[in-house]
Amino acid sequence: MIVDLPRFVTEGRPRWSRLEAVLEGLDRDPHRALDLDRARELHRLYQGAAADLSRLAGGGAAAEPETRRYLESLVARAYAEIYETRRRAPLRPWAWLTGTFPRAFRRHLAAFGLAAAVTAGGAAFGAAALSLDPGAREVLLPFAHLQVHPSERVAWEESGGEDRLRGYRASFSSQLMTHNTQVSLFVLALGITWGAGTLLLLFYNGAILGAVALDYLAAGEGAFLLGWLLPHGTVEIPAILIAGQAGLVLAGALLGWGDRTPRAQRLRRVRGSLLTLGGGAALLLVWAGIVEATLSQIHEPVLPYGAKIALGVAELGALALFLGLSGRESGADPAARVGAGSPANRSAGLYGARGVGGRGRSHRRADPEQASRPRWGRDGP
Repeated sequence: MIVDLPRFVTEGRPRWSRLEAVLEGLDRDPHRALDLDRARELHRLYQGAAADLSRLAGGGAAAEPETRRYLESLVARAYAEIYETRRRAPLRPWAWLTGTFPRAFRRHLAAFGLAAAVTAGGAAFGAAALSLDPGAREVLLPFAHLQVHPSERVAWEESGGEDRLRGYRASFSSQLMTHNTQVSLFVLALGITWGAGTLLLLFYNGAILGAVALDYLAAGEGAFLLGWLLPHGTVEIPAILIAGQAGLVLAGALLGWGDRTPRAQRLRRVRGSLLTLGGGAALLLVWAGIVEATLSQIHEPVLPYGAKIALGVAELGALALFLGLSGRESGADPAARVGAGSPANRSAGLYGARGVGGRGRSHRRADPEQASRPRWGRDGP
């Protein structure tokens, strides 16, 4: 059959343009659910484009290879959207802990750096404030056990006096976990205030930490301070910083920072990272709570400070290695391997390096608007 190409293109262009517009809409918002009318329209346009491609392949294709390639790409993209067969993977706790969590941490490393910098700034402020105004001690150190002079506390702890936590350690540990988790979730949730609340709370926590550190160091109790704080603090403080990281990611999605995509879409994009970072921080706080209620409360001469400091340093190193290296994949971009063998990837092999994208797939093109267009431009053939 000989195809009257100009007439064929004139008649088919409105359908192809409409199909391309629908596919671009799905590319921009892959999590959007189609209603029944839109789904039927997509299927009808796909069938029409497939019929046009078949008709073109039957005659005149050699004379107009670019039109054929355009239709091949269009049909393949629509096929991938309609016949996507992947299902949501079941939750695998170990894979989540060793892969999803550290990857989410690294993906938003700048937010973690900002949270750490603000906390460090708060620590410097707290130390400077206590140094300049010792009378502000009650304000900067709001907890009762910190109101005692450091040397008096150390003497009492090392004297082997009454064990305040005897028969109480389990509930004390659970109280610490609950309190620290509440603080962390609060730090995360305050991202909804465009990040201002998250930054203020991180700064406040840093101010308390700096004031405590200066108080004990000035009293010559640095060894006790490190032996007391490091076993649980090397996990607890990073956990709170990770919660702050999540809060800043939330704030970034709200603010947009030059991203013109709708706010709802930006929030959906970071939803998984927020849940992962919040869950990871909570798990770390469980460990920190157990250590704080046990090892952190045992002092010399029962347990040498050097051993406690070494344990804290080892924990910090292990946590850094875990967050920095766990979940890394060797070779090519792991996202490119997701869905290998899917209809979309098989289509990519058929239709060239540009490939095609399936709805919601992690191997979607970096710029779907550009990649989805034929070489002659948006208006088609």
